[in-house]
Parts: sequence; C-alpha cells; structure tokens
Amino acid sequence: MTGLTPKSAKKFILDNTALMAPPHVPEVLLHLADEAHDLWLRTEEELAAIGLPPPFWAFAWAGGQGLARYVLDHPETVRGRRVLDFASGSGLVAIAAVKAGAAEVIAAAIDPFCETPLAPNLEANAVEAQFLGTDCVGADDGWDVVLAGDVFYDKAFADRLLPWFARLRARGAEILVGDPGRAYLPRTGLRSLAVYRVPVTRVLEDAEVKRTTVWRLA
Repeated sequence: MTGLTPKSAKKFILDNTALMAPPHVPEVLLHLADEAHDLWLRTEEELAAIGLPPPFWAFAWAGGQGLARYVLDHPETVRGRRVLDFASGSGLVAIAAVKAGAAEVIAAAIDPFCETPLAPNLEANAVEAQFLGTDCVGADDGWDVVLAGDVFYDKAFADRLLPWFARLRARGAEILVGDPGRAYLPRTGLRSLAVYRVPVTRVLEDAEVKRTTVWRLA
C-alpha cells in the first residue's frame, strides 16, 4: 500500500478495525483494533511507509475508558459546558461527553490523522464534536472542562502539560485526568474522584486489567 489518501485512509481504518464497545464503556461504539488484527504489532517503519503515525486512535486505553465511564456516570461534570477532550485518540471521551450533555465538545489530537477515525466513530454514536488537529498545549479557548485520558506516559510531555493545566485551573476550568498508573503522573495536586478496574489489551499493557483512577486537578 502506498501513501494514504483521505479515501484510502478510511478504507485502511475499516479494514484494520472492528466496530465494538470498549469493555468498560458499553454505551459507546468505536472502530478499534482487536486481538484478531495485527495493527499495533506492525513495525513503526511499515506504518511510516504508508504515512501513518503509531495508531493510538485504534485502542481504548485504560485512562480514557475510566474517564469516559466517570463522565457518563456523573453527567453533571460536563452538562451544558464547553469541553476539551485533550489527546482524544479514538474520540471515546469526547463521545462520552456529548452523550452526557456537554454543550460543545472539541476533540483535540496533535496527530491530524485522528480526524479520519474520529468521523466514523462519531457517526456510529450519532453524535457531533469538533476536531482540533494541532498542538494546543498552552492555548486557552475558554473551555469550562478539560478531559485528559492517559497523558502522563512521557516525562517531556508531562513537563509541558502541568504548567498549562495549572494555568487553566487557576482561571476556573475543571481539569479531569484518567490515569492507570503511568510513570509521570504528578504525585501532588490531584484529588481522586473514582477508581475502576478497566479491562485492557494484553499486547499493549502486559496485563488484562488496569487499576485506573480519575483525578481532578486541585
């Protein structure tokens, strides 16, 4: 397969995923790579050859599942509010926020390719959200709530996020983080809202269940 075009990208997604509900969020349908697909096992070089960054969008990560579960169980968190789903990936958390009654949802991902899988995922759930395909760290568009699932996996990234989150929180935004114990989760300044045992893909996590906490930035 040569470089992806918009048409071939959609076909690639549909050929390499299946429409299913993440185990911890059965209310949401997503096009996900399951154990029968080898998408994640393909080498980075092979994916790069067709113009595809690592396919984080093809999996329902534990932090996102926990955060989506919390939002659906506590719709008052987002109801009637402007919400940024940061590092949206598949759009799981964004879709949950729409279903929970958010007034407006922006699904942000630094990888602009994520817009391609997001569209059929939104369609499968009969919801609408905007896509922001740029690096929005440091920006402030007046969001009432920022949702961030599984974002503390890299030290350099975490070091960029924390001052940004702190500035947004200082002016009144709610910052909620879903995290399954990633290495660079801050040890202070967070309040636990809920803890879940989230089923995950063993090939990615070397586990079948991850203890996942939803935190609020204090």
